[in-house]
Amino acid sequence: MNVTHANEQAISFAIWERPQMRQALAVRDIATVYLLLQRVGISQRRIAALTGQSQSEISEILNGRQVMAYDVLVRIADGLGVPRGYMGLAYDDASQSVICPLPAGYEDDADEDEQVRRLLAHAAQVTIGAVVATADDWRMPLARVDTPVPARIGDVEVEQVETVTQSLRALDYRYGGGVCRDAVVAQLTWSQHLLRATCSERVGHRLHRALADQHNLAGWTSFDVGLYGAARRHLARALEQAKHAHDPSLAANILYRMGRVHLHLGRTEDALRFFQLGQICAQDASCELTVAMLCANEAWAYALLGDERLAMKSINRARDEFNRADREAAPSWVRFFGEVDLEAAGGMTHAALASAEPGHLPMAAELLSSSVRSREQDMARSKVFELIGLATVRLLLGEVDSGVIDGHEAVTLVTQIRSVRTIDRLAPLEAAAASRPHSSDARELCRRIADLRAV
Repeated sequence: MNVTHANEQAISFAIWERPQMRQALAVRDIATVYLLLQRVGISQRRIAALTGQSQSEISEILNGRQVMAYDVLVRIADGLGVPRGYMGLAYDDASQSVICPLPAGYEDDADEDEQVRRLLAHAAQVTIGAVVATADDWRMPLARVDTPVPARIGDVEVEQVETVTQSLRALDYRYGGGVCRDAVVAQLTWSQHLLRATCSERVGHRLHRALADQHNLAGWTSFDVGLYGAARRHLARALEQAKHAHDPSLAANILYRMGRVHLHLGRTEDALRFFQLGQICAQDASCELTVAMLCANEAWAYALLGDERLAMKSINRARDEFNRADREAAPSWVRFFGEVDLEAAGGMTHAALASAEPGHLPMAAELLSSSVRSREQDMARSKVFELIGLATVRLLLGEVDSGVIDGHEAVTLVTQIRSVRTIDRLAPLEAAAASRPHSSDARELCRRIADLRAV
């Protein structure tokens, strides 16, 4: 048995407060951090034991090897007891209290009378102009104080979680994930604390389902702003809790979103596997609407892979399942998928197939034109995607004037939505506009897109 005494005595927190150490931590100069530790008697062997590194790795770092990997930096910080915020890593509670202290006069340890006296004095000074705050002061967030959770919860508390999720999802559909992602994650932090409360087994299952859907939304909004690692982590947790709550319909929806993440990233075969796993769950749930949604996206994936036969088979099945579905009885997380979404998926499928067979372009234009006309403002991001697709198809068909008009409308809408995805999806439209160099209008559209994508 190997025995280590590395943790017998923790490294003093005061070491991390020394100016030279703080500077090294701030720029993630791990070699200097290790050197400074050695100067106060912390051996390479002990550093290795605390950080989970070999002594040869420690020596390499001391000899100039840089540490860049986020997970290694986190392991070093946690192993040594460094507040993560000192290294610009995700804040934990310890670093939050140091980096985001309470303003002067608002210490939690003061009694209520003293707090009121200080607040009144501060208010008087601000009112008469004796205190001039700056924007730099306001950029520093207040110290985090968690909202208390009830000791026991029931259906009312879980319903509140569900309602907040629905409201934030509506904001995501209309304005993009950038508008509400932080709110979703913050709400999720509080919602998870409800797991500490006591409740009946039935309420507990409902809570896990509500938390699964909130993680589902957190993953989707993270994806929309380009945080793909965070998206995968939230979606993985969502799937676990959906399965724990025995909700195959929600599990299918989560798998659909996993597929969309990877479809966007060009990992089409991986996306296809997620869509197919989702179909298994959707069939277990006997939810035809979810099956239709997954089959429609499966068709798009097959089209991107150039498999016309399977693409058309999937889109036809999506139509059949959709016609059998009871949309009003469907869960909230899939109820958005309507006739217009089915048309849009068909349009994107034909557009993808057109890269090998241009004969699919007219059908793509017809379906996308119909979806754009029918799209309501509460699904503005979806309309942007469809306008981009329609403009691209029309330019490829040689309908330059209408394609440019649609393209300019799409670009204008992109600027009104906080979504990295919409900007990424402009790339094919930019290429289509560039293929019409003799049109000054197409060149102007190309310039607008290039300017937007360069930001």
